[in-house]
Amino acid sequence: MSFIEQIEKRRTIYAIGNQVALSNQQIEDLIKHVVRQSPSSFNSQSSRVVILLDASHQKFWNIVLETLRKMVPAEAFETTAKKIASFAAGKGTALFYEDQDVIQSLQAKFAAYADNFPVWSEHSTAIAQFAVWTALSEQGIGASLQHYNPIVDQETAATFDVPANWKLRAQLVFGSIEAPASEKTYIADELRFKTFE
Repeated sequence: MSFIEQIEKRRTIYAIGNQVALSNQQIEDLIKHVVRQSPSSFNSQSSRVVILLDASHQKFWNIVLETLRKMVPAEAFETTAKKIASFAAGKGTALFYEDQDVIQSLQAKFAAYADNFPVWSEHSTAIAQFAVWTALSEQGIGASLQHYNPIVDQETAATFDVPANWKLRAQLVFGSIEAPASEKTYIADELRFKTFE
């Protein structure tokens, strides 16, 4: 499959299970390799990933559930609980972080660009997230990108021994594809692109 075909195949998959063909070690190796190969500004390599599989994956989504229980009105919580259960049904979650020490070091070293480094850090993590998502898709593993940060940051850090200088940016939940993605629509090209010769 070509690269273009791979990124077309990568879709948001909400209906996931825990029956994937890859072993835990293969999943870990894949994520590490892809993040290692993902580009970053000034080759900062600021992306950090906490890989949660099986019981640890379940533990994380329980943290999300119990955090939301304190925030969501009781009459609306059943819908929220079902959504979180659909994520917990998966095989694993990759928690994407950005190392703030790296960013601050670059800000100090290259003062002229100081305001840009936090923005470029977001670019770096986005590239790593997309690359991992696409690599998982290539292996027949479905995923969706979630953002329960910052409400779960503190408990997640305590539970999984995450350094204080790592800032949580996104959660890529993944597993076996139990139902395909819905049809994708696109806005008109003239609203998105301009070409000049």
